[in-house]
Amino acid sequence: MQKIRMLFVLVLLSVSVFSQEDLEEVKITKKQKGIKKSYTLTANTSVITSKELLKAACCNLAESFETNPSIDVNFSDALTGTKQIKMLGLTSPYLMITEENIPSVRGASQAYGLSFTPGTWIESVQITKGAGSVINGYESISGQINTELLKPLNDIPFFLNFYGSTDSRFELNTHFNKKLSDKWATSLFVHGNARVAKNDMNDDGFLDNPLGKQINILNRYQYYNAESGLVSFINFRYMNDKKQTGQVDFDKDRDRGTTNLWGSEINTERFEVSTKVGYVFPDMPYQSIGFQNAFNSHNQDSYFGLNLYDIKQNSYYSNLIFNSIINNTMHKFSTGLNFTYDEYQEFVNVNDYSRIDNSVGAFFEYTYDNTDNFSLILGGRVDNHNRLGFFVTPRLHMRYNPWKDGVIRFSAGRGKRSANIFAENQQLFASSRTFEILDSNGKIYGLNPEIAWNYGWSFSQKFKIFGKNADAGFDFYRTDFQNQAVVDLMQSPQQVSFYNLRGNSFANSLQLEFNYEVLHNFNLRTAYKYYDIQTDYLAGTFQRPLQAKHRFLGNLEYETNLNDDKQWKFDFTYNWSGKQQLPYTASNPQADQFPNFSPSYAVMNAQVTRVFSSVFEVYVGGENIGNYKQEKAILGASDPFGSNFDASIAYAPIFGQMYYAGLRFKIK
Repeated sequence: MQKIRMLFVLVLLSVSVFSQEDLEEVKITKKQKGIKKSYTLTANTSVITSKELLKAACCNLAESFETNPSIDVNFSDALTGTKQIKMLGLTSPYLMITEENIPSVRGASQAYGLSFTPGTWIESVQITKGAGSVINGYESISGQINTELLKPLNDIPFFLNFYGSTDSRFELNTHFNKKLSDKWATSLFVHGNARVAKNDMNDDGFLDNPLGKQINILNRYQYYNAESGLVSFINFRYMNDKKQTGQVDFDKDRDRGTTNLWGSEINTERFEVSTKVGYVFPDMPYQSIGFQNAFNSHNQDSYFGLNLYDIKQNSYYSNLIFNSIINNTMHKFSTGLNFTYDEYQEFVNVNDYSRIDNSVGAFFEYTYDNTDNFSLILGGRVDNHNRLGFFVTPRLHMRYNPWKDGVIRFSAGRGKRSANIFAENQQLFASSRTFEILDSNGKIYGLNPEIAWNYGWSFSQKFKIFGKNADAGFDFYRTDFQNQAVVDLMQSPQQVSFYNLRGNSFANSLQLEFNYEVLHNFNLRTAYKYYDIQTDYLAGTFQRPLQAKHRFLGNLEYETNLNDDKQWKFDFTYNWSGKQQLPYTASNPQADQFPNFSPSYAVMNAQVTRVFSSVFEVYVGGENIGNYKQEKAILGASDPFGSNFDASIAYAPIFGQMYYAGLRFKIK
């Protein structure tokens, strides 16, 4: 202690001998990584920072993963332009997607919900591979994606983003932020987008992207009192999204409900209210209690040619969490209760599938961390669901650092969910397929709940090559389904069948990753992924349709003048997808057939950003600059009301090249 006091006095004395004129400014800068990976977190989690989100147009959450090695981005169909994400080879319904740890994209919003969160609202995105935490629920199977929004107390007073593209899409984002007092702050986010012109780049008579417009408004309040340890958020949100697609000459006022021309409209209106209250005990900073509540109303009215699909979902979610320690901070635990209520009004043509789902559950999660090289999270929850019954959900995550800058992780867990077979497969309405449910004894559309075990392990290592930072790693995960709501497209091109798994279904995922700082401020990111995903269908065992077995991602980024407000930023991404199993179409006439497997293809994206100052920048970029397009996007396009029409089989881009430009302006 005496030595510390003496050192402190010496520092004060050394500063005092210099006059103010002799002191020079020392500016310390540290480059923020676009994707952060922790070597101390127990779960296999990576964080997408705001820097990474700016590397592409990133108009919404679905488009935030183009440069991310953990997430695959695909088009869901040849009409709506909707992008679908996959992790470990499984589509987004098997992911738990949360917004500030409150479940967000689920139920009625599964198909389009990722496009309802504008990219400029996002502060960061956390991606966890494998079964997620039991705190957030029992539905997570292949992983969890949590989005953190900008916080009012930390945000700047004003932000403006304008975007326009050659596919006639225009967006405007404005953020207004005001500190009401030293403890209260509020933010108003306003987002609007529209696609105003018709595009048919492949000359099949159908729009490549829908006409549409969206207005999205979020007003949030934050309270923080450091003295009392109390923090809270209150959010109010409204969104209205309208899409029109189909044949180029389709007129919704003239042709809807007729066989003159094929068209579709998808109109969605959402309203959400959520609150979060947290309290940290002043004398015990390791102990806290939190209470989350969220209500949302989702109303979608839609038709696809002569197919009608309407769904309305009113949901309430509540979660009470208590965190503390056992003896010391090496042993922590979280426990609590949560409640979920979902009221569905769902109509498929003349069939009424309305229902009410509700569940109440309790969870306990124990965390051990020796603060050095080992930690584990052991969690479990019990739930009682009015349709799924009473069940237990176990989860385990482990981390071990065998040496410096190396980490091994293992996870295992069980997930259970009810498949919303129509909401999750809306692209199939854009076809002449008839829908058939082969089982009738279950409690959700006559089907049983989906149950799967996910387990896997990973290894990561940081090192240097020629004095430059590098890291490499790999992970392997396997998902085994005990039951699955099988979506069978392998029997007939005129039918889709839904039934309980009658055999085996599994998904193996292997990823190899290498990142290297080639030169100062010039970085390389690469990843190779191998998927072995098979399901027993009625016609035999096949690979999961529309899932490439091999994928490769390469990303190059370069920045200039890191210590200056004026910068150039360059980014280039290469995505290669191997061949994909395609749905069965061999019984169609030859002109309306696909081969058993799609060809492999590559997509290249690039962006250049010019930062003029800390408050103003412009960017230009291109997507699919190699102009690769799916050769035949829609089967039976010349006779859309005939028996061979199918616009749901999209394995590659439809539009071709797309270029964009935008600007960002801030008031600090």
